[in-house]
Amino acid sequence: MRTHYCGQIRPEHIGQTVTLCGWVDRRRDHGGVIFLDLRDRSGIVQIVSDPVRTPDSYSMAESLRNEYVVAITGRVTQRPEDSLNPRLPTGEVEVYADRIEILNAVRKQLPFQVSTTETETVREELRLRYRYLDIRRERMSSNLKLRHELIKTIRRYLEDGEGFMEVETPILTKSTPEGARDYLVPSRVNLSEWYALPQSPQLFKQILMIAGVDRYYQIARCFRDEDLRADRQPEFTQLDMEMSFMSQDEIMDLNERLSCHILKTLKGIDLPRPFPRLTYTEAMDRYGSDKPDTRYGLELVDVSDVVQGCGFKVFNDAVSQGGIVKILPIPGGNDLISNVRIKPGGDLFKEAAEAGAKGLAYIRVRDNGEIDTIGAIKDNLSEAQKQTILERTQAQAGHLLLFGAGDRATVNKTLDRLRQCLGRELNLIDADQINLLWVTDFPLFEWNADEKRLEAAHNPFSAPHPDDLNDLKTARSQAYDLVFNGFEAAGGSVRIHQPEIQARVFELIGLSDEEARDKFGFFLEAFEYGAPPHGGIAYGIDRWVMLLAGEDSIRDAIAFPKTQQARCLLTDAPSGVDPKQLKELQVASTFKPKK
Repeated sequence: MRTHYCGQIRPEHIGQTVTLCGWVDRRRDHGGVIFLDLRDRSGIVQIVSDPVRTPDSYSMAESLRNEYVVAITGRVTQRPEDSLNPRLPTGEVEVYADRIEILNAVRKQLPFQVSTTETETVREELRLRYRYLDIRRERMSSNLKLRHELIKTIRRYLEDGEGFMEVETPILTKSTPEGARDYLVPSRVNLSEWYALPQSPQLFKQILMIAGVDRYYQIARCFRDEDLRADRQPEFTQLDMEMSFMSQDEIMDLNERLSCHILKTLKGIDLPRPFPRLTYTEAMDRYGSDKPDTRYGLELVDVSDVVQGCGFKVFNDAVSQGGIVKILPIPGGNDLISNVRIKPGGDLFKEAAEAGAKGLAYIRVRDNGEIDTIGAIKDNLSEAQKQTILERTQAQAGHLLLFGAGDRATVNKTLDRLRQCLGRELNLIDADQINLLWVTDFPLFEWNADEKRLEAAHNPFSAPHPDDLNDLKTARSQAYDLVFNGFEAAGGSVRIHQPEIQARVFELIGLSDEEARDKFGFFLEAFEYGAPPHGGIAYGIDRWVMLLAGEDSIRDAIAFPKTQQARCLLTDAPSGVDPKQLKELQVASTFKPKK
């Protein structure tokens, strides 16, 4: 039926008869002449019907309403000079409808307006419930096109330019400890046994390197049963890559070139290379975060050595117990941030408390260069300590200095949270700027205080730094994260390829030989047959689309996402199943709802 898409009609088609299909975006009756905006995935074109020039279509045009599905045949015509629309690619032309066919009508009242001219804000719950209507709207339609273009760009670059091969890995696989909870699937054929949905293709892609594939990639579906945030989903998509016989620097260089190609192709942005690099220690010291947004300053300053032994108990106790005292310097903060906001009950105090802090101490630098403090700080910091603090923070008149004191993790989390909050509030962030940087040299292990054991900081397959092999407990890993405006956009590492080192890592995270063989026996056995040096990386596709589209949530980068309660509002999943299915699986629920 269709000869052209709506968004394709241009002046070169003037005089041609075309057939277009789509949805009525808007209908306007101007004194007997009816104008329709016809929309499909490619865009919008104006349709005209009047009783003189197109009498056969006029009565049908009168009956049309928004979101009717129609096929329209007509002649492409030059728009009058006074009705040109430069905002539309089709704005120089219109189509006089000789024939209109209603392919389907709207039988229920629309839950919200779909038209591209509508600017109303629709609740997310309603958008997700009627996602098929939401995807018709310009915002989601544009985001899905961007997602398609991103994946197409990645495929072409890796396959045509870098010699990568796409290999699919299993969705039904073995449950292995990878950090998050698994989604489990019972087996009907092998009763009492379970598959797990993959948290990542990690083990299979390393086995592909052992198998000689050399350069693998996959647009992979991954599943993690974890608490959700704005930039997380229980099922998500990642670009998964693995490479043999490449060093860390070579892997990072290749991925810089890929990232620059993506931004140039999709956004027309040329990024300078090489990307800046920060070690994990530098990032935490300066920003309190391993994924810092470097589009603005507000860098943290450690003053633990300055306040050590001072009379202020909070500071002194923090340092003496192995913690730290850091400052977030805020230029001009005196005029912008009141005491009320910092004290209990204030919004900044609440931000700090949610990060685990018990309070916020502060210093104001007045116009005469004098330091204005209150309470215990005022009485227990010497003049020399105050002056050293001013020098180290480079504070000038008008500066507000916010203190964090306590264990290292809480102080960094608190001041990072305040830094982000104030960066947005003070308009320090250029929304059009894109900063990509690498964070490297992560710790190989982290201490799990709840379980009283070491756990892998990234995953248990990351290789230790060659200089740290003598003491793996405190070793750095050959891991690297690509940070995009304060978000982890990709993460990877050089892998362990020597079985004896892999065994030591498993031992340190508390896996016995028997447990390691039970969970990873197939993987460890493969290493006995000649594993090449290899490494890889994974990009969060949903997160990249979110960032490129300027959205705040990855739900707006996914066609059919889950809510923060891990529910699909469109299909009402998860839901109960027929008891017959559970009986076949020999599975029963022990859940007892509260009365």
